[in-house]
This record gives sequence, structure tokens and C-alpha cells, in this order.
Amino acid sequence: MTAITVESVREILCAHTPLYRRRAPVYQTEMLKDLATVWRGTHDRVLDVGGGTGVIAEAIQRLLPAREVVAIDVVDRYFPTLSVQTRVYDGGTLPFDDHSFDAATINNVLHHVPCEARDELMSDIARVVRGPIYIKDHVAVSRLDHLRLAALDAIGNIPFNGQVDAHYLTIPEWERLARAIGARIGAVRRGRYRHGPMAWLFPNRLEATFRFDRA
Repeated sequence: MTAITVESVREILCAHTPLYRRRAPVYQTEMLKDLATVWRGTHDRVLDVGGGTGVIAEAIQRLLPAREVVAIDVVDRYFPTLSVQTRVYDGGTLPFDDHSFDAATINNVLHHVPCEARDELMSDIARVVRGPIYIKDHVAVSRLDHLRLAALDAIGNIPFNGQVDAHYLTIPEWERLARAIGARIGAVRRGRYRHGPMAWLFPNRLEATFRFDRA
């Protein structure tokens, strides 16, 4: 397995977008490292829910113990140069049979899903996945945290026409979301996404990677 470094991630991303020729993918590298830390074994088939442009699914397939990754989203923003499979659906029922995948990843997506739709989405993911669900997202404690995270979403998503409307979860809300699908939080990783003044403005405690283990 290739080491997860800024340069190895840059090589993957630059094959699909020139943006990272001039911008080091520090955030994406830390996210992939955090996923690797909570990853459990090797998964033959992984579903990446809310795949966006598809480059993170591509990096997961290249850098993590995942033999095949399928990305799915409600809008086709995928780069045409990807090697992973991509799907677009209507946001209703995932178009896969029960237990089609060994695991799922959901990276910086759930805070964009309306609160009233989260249980349904997670239940459907649990239907098509037989193993763990890996979630990279955010943790908010205060109103200031919500404002900070909204600013981060704008910075990260607007260049790619991504969604910016969001409601961020607290730790008790993450725990409740796991229980709602008969799972528990089996691992949590808090990485160092920012340093210096940026870490003061946007504390690293806002970032978290969870592994939901099925009962």
C-alpha cells in the first residue's frame, strides 16, 4: 500500500484537476490518514456516499485497503478521468441490493443532509453495507463552531460547485445517529488539519473521523 503523504495524494488529485498543482492537498491528506487509522482490515467493495467530484473515492481505492470503490451522489460532478465506478441517483433509495458492499465511507457529507433525512439515509446505507461505516465529518459545540464550519465549507466547496447549506452535529447527535442504525461508535480519530493561526481560527477539534461498527 502506498504511503499517504501530501505528494502521493497530490499525484492522484492532479491527474484529474490542475488545482492541486499549486495548492498542497494538506486537508485531504490528513483526512485519508485519519480514515486509515480507523480502518478495519481490507474491504473488497466500498461505497463512497456523496462522492462529489470522485477524487477522494479515487484516493481511497489507491491508498487504503479497499480493492474496489464505487462513488455515488445526487449530482454528476465527477471528473471524467476517474478509474473508480461512479453512479448518480435521485437521493431516495440507494440503487443497490442488500449487503452489496463490505463497507461505506461518507466524507464531509452528513452535515449537508437535512436533519429530518439523516436517519433514513443512514438506514439505507446500513441496508447495502454488511460491515463498518466510516464517517469523516465535523463536531460542533457552540454557535461560534457552526459559524467557523460554515466558513470552512464555503472555502472548500464553492470552487467545486459543492453544497454549502449545513447543520453540524454534536457528539451526542453522532452517538444517537449510530444507535438509530443499531451501531456504535467503535473508533474516533481527531487529526491535525490546521497549524498556527489557522488552527486558532478553526480549531482541529472541529474535525472528526468515526467508525460505526454494526452490532
